[in-house]
Amino acid sequence: MDIYQRLRAAANLQSTDGAVRIVAEYEPAGGPGTTVFPPTVKVSGTDAAGYLREARYVDGKQVEVVWLDQPQSQANRCEVALVDAVRRGDVSLPRLEMRTESLSMPVQVSNLEAPHRSRDAYFRDSVGANGEAFDATPAGKALRDARAGDYSAYLRLVPSDLVYGIWDSHRKRRIAVKVARAYTSSIVGVAPLVGVRAAGRLDELNLAGDTVQVTADGWKSLEGAKAPKGAKTARMSKIGHGMIPPSESIGGVSVTAVRRTATVSMAQLASLRFGAMSEELVQASRTLLAAMALLGDRLAFAAPALRLRSGCDLVMVSERLEWVGRGRERRPVSEPLELSGPREALELFSFALERAVAAGLEWADEPVVVRPNESLQKAINTSFEVDGIGEAEGE
Repeated sequence: MDIYQRLRAAANLQSTDGAVRIVAEYEPAGGPGTTVFPPTVKVSGTDAAGYLREARYVDGKQVEVVWLDQPQSQANRCEVALVDAVRRGDVSLPRLEMRTESLSMPVQVSNLEAPHRSRDAYFRDSVGANGEAFDATPAGKALRDARAGDYSAYLRLVPSDLVYGIWDSHRKRRIAVKVARAYTSSIVGVAPLVGVRAAGRLDELNLAGDTVQVTADGWKSLEGAKAPKGAKTARMSKIGHGMIPPSESIGGVSVTAVRRTATVSMAQLASLRFGAMSEELVQASRTLLAAMALLGDRLAFAAPALRLRSGCDLVMVSERLEWVGRGRERRPVSEPLELSGPREALELFSFALERAVAAGLEWADEPVVVRPNESLQKAINTSFEVDGIGEAEGE
């Protein structure tokens, strides 16, 4: 497979290819200029809602862009796509899984879904089959003891962590494991114009907006009387009844272009060390990780349409995948990479896996399963319990 050989040379910095780059153009599903909604953040220094914006050079000109999806979120989308492929049986991927149930409902979190991947507190606060703390299990010990010169435990147990990056910040140690991401992707909107909208809520029966007493079982009318001392009270609109008058709030953005840029860093992959592994296996393993990065991207982003969140549905206008090589005569060099869809990416990954296994890689089809310890189980149960009534927001 020609593409495998080229990827192998690149992932080990044995060719002029330094990265794979993917550039895609989108437009809102409603058409050019239609409002799309970026993620809402609290503006620095205030509690006001806003959007993340910054100055950037686009096509050689300085313009303002707004973040529609940041690298962390884009990586999560790839990981979810990989999890879905695993559960469909399309691909085999070693992983950790915390499994339990709460209120008779199954609960399952893998390292591809946990916020800090295999180093997440979900696993730190889990136990093995014999009740021992996760860090005392064979898998936990191996991951705990990994160092910059030997990430073989991560390759064997949680290889996706080496693609999307990890930082062992949930354990108190002076030298924490930290691996930079090899895959990076983001989506921005160019030259944003921030819109406004009226947020409120209508009540079909136009119930009065009186103050009521909130009880353990729900709420009850005070019927014009004062609430008992120490009682919790709320306006009807706060518990989901009555009107909320419309008020002005941020209403998305209109942009001239929507761009996604993704890269697979060959320099980062080539920096990974795996202890006493043979050079043949090291090179095959780096290539496998590169193929995994490409597979995750194609599974998550090769489709003709993309939904980032409510109010941010995008349609792909164009896309190019390319090898990015060392420049010649002060000019960049790039060549097309023929890997348009998930099917081709899956074939490449499967071939890379076969080569790595033939070179001696251990690759588990079944996950390492743990369960939450007593404290974590109680916290999980609390999340599933219904405890009174919540506060309604404007719609």
